[in-house]
Amino acid sequence: MNFKKNILITGGAGFIGSHVVRLFVNKYPEYHIINLDKLTYAGNLENLKDIEGASNYTFVKADICDFEKMKDILETYKVDNIIHLAAESHVDRSIKDPFTFAQTNVMGTLSLLQVARLFWNGDWEDKLFYHISTDEVYGSLDFDGTYFTETTKYDPHSPYSASKASSDHFVRAYHDTYGMPVIVTNCSNNYGPYQFPEKLIPLFINNIRRGKPLPVYGKGENIRDWLYVVDHACAIDTIFHNGKVADTYNIGGFNEWKNIDLIRVIIKTVDKLLGNPDGASEHLITYITDRAGHDLRYAIDSSKLKNELGWEPSLQFEEGIEKTVQWYLDNQQWMDNITSGEYEKYYNEMYKGR
Repeated sequence: MNFKKNILITGGAGFIGSHVVRLFVNKYPEYHIINLDKLTYAGNLENLKDIEGASNYTFVKADICDFEKMKDILETYKVDNIIHLAAESHVDRSIKDPFTFAQTNVMGTLSLLQVARLFWNGDWEDKLFYHISTDEVYGSLDFDGTYFTETTKYDPHSPYSASKASSDHFVRAYHDTYGMPVIVTNCSNNYGPYQFPEKLIPLFINNIRRGKPLPVYGKGENIRDWLYVVDHACAIDTIFHNGKVADTYNIGGFNEWKNIDLIRVIIKTVDKLLGNPDGASEHLITYITDRAGHDLRYAIDSSKLKNELGWEPSLQFEEGIEKTVQWYLDNQQWMDNITSGEYEKYYNEMYKGR
């Protein structure tokens, strides 16, 4: 079958990637979506059971750092567009193991860029390398009402954010040096279904359900902007089709929450949906030593994306968090499966003695 586009989506079995893959497979039957994922601890094909038999969908297990394998994939599937989400993404893990983050996030991105440059061979028409990044590359904000914009100076404070900042620079360098058509987007914290439970919201939903402690760094005063993952996938769709080559777009949810306030909303929502008395799980909050290099506040200004391309988030946080909590409670077997084995050992080690 001849497809209008052959799009390689890396990290497509992960949290954000699976939502992007699902959206593109269902919305664009004229596109061939090649989902490439290494299937590490955070990659799960259960996330995509509903579309695994689609005629315009192919899954390939591979490591983006494997240069020869990437060459083979681009040649086999005649890839003309890449949406690059594959990355190590957890700050705590990056503090314990920075080499893995540098390898995957920097060298893996460089591997893809070089393969695409060689395969496309200067024929840039209808080609695009779309790189998904994070607001953490910008560093930290004060409580002064300022926001990250597309021109904010990079100031990463963790091995994770440093690795993503480096990969962003490589992507832009490939445009400036070779003329490769690229777009970079930087997003705020995502939440929603299928998120690996080392991240705050699914971790706390699962721990409340199991009566386990809710570990809060410091006093819980750090502020994050929260973006519903389906809204993020829709933003990626909009930017992929209408964004300006060599440009950067920030994607935010306009939902700033102090961690401790967010945690109390999660507790209230989970207790309500489980039929527990209001505040029944408050006693599970456990304050632990603050994370090294813990940025105070992230907040994204998405006005460029709204004004130029017409995108804005569809859900406010209270609506999104209730949908999210309900999904995890309705899919407890998914959660139980993913939190067994390796993850359980990791969790116990990460929070041991805290």
